[in-house]
This record gives sequence, structure tokens and C-alpha cells, in this order.
Amino acid sequence: MDAVLIRTSRREELVNVTEHVEAAVARSGVREGVAVVWVPHTTAGVTVNEGADPSVARDLLAALSRLAPVSAGWEHREGNSDAHVKATLVGSSVTIPVHDGALALGTWQAVFLCEFDGPRQRRLVVSVLGR
Repeated sequence: MDAVLIRTSRREELVNVTEHVEAAVARSGVREGVAVVWVPHTTAGVTVNEGADPSVARDLLAALSRLAPVSAGWEHREGNSDAHVKATLVGSSVTIPVHDGALALGTWQAVFLCEFDGPRQRRLVVSVLGR
């Protein structure tokens, strides 16, 4: 298991963490297997999506904001219920195949830490399983 701390800078943002995951895979020595990327937070998530065009990340955040707006009359009183809903929709982990010692991502794919209640310091955990 490998962990890295990521400092976010805005309340909502997608942070490209592909290099951190790639480094964890390299350190693991695994040639064939899977990398499980997980965030142990209830107001953050992790996803794989397009990393080449930053407008995709902006569109994803905009869509999630339409699904779970900040002021929707939430019962939870901390003021971050929308962040909990968005984190649940996105999910707290992804599993990525490892082939030939590298992430088997598609041409445009990247791994993103999804911040929904920042700015904060977030922990990203990578477990690489295989041979």
C-alpha cells in the first residue's frame, strides 16, 4: 500500500493524480495486476476520465452541481451535504489494470481526485496487486 497527501485549492475541483498512481505502481514492482486507488474521505471521490481537455473536468463538476446543489435544503447542518452526495455519486475508489508494469489507461484517460468540500489536505491510497 502506498499513500500520498494531496493539497486541494478550491471547494470543488478535479486534481489529476495520475503521476502519483503511476509512481506507486512503479514502486510496487508489479508487472501484471491491478491498481486500486482509494480516498478515505466522505466528501471526496476518485474517478477516471479525460485528462487532455480541462473543460471535461469543469463539465463534470457543473453536472454534479446540478444534481446536488449546495443549497438544496439539506438536513445535515454542516453545510456540506452536497459534497457527501457528490462523493457518493462519484465513488471512493477505482480499479485500473496494470500491464507490463504500467497503468493500462486509455489514450485520453487520467486519474482524478475529486474534491467536493475543500480546500483541504486529502489522502490518496494506492494498493497494487499482482505479480
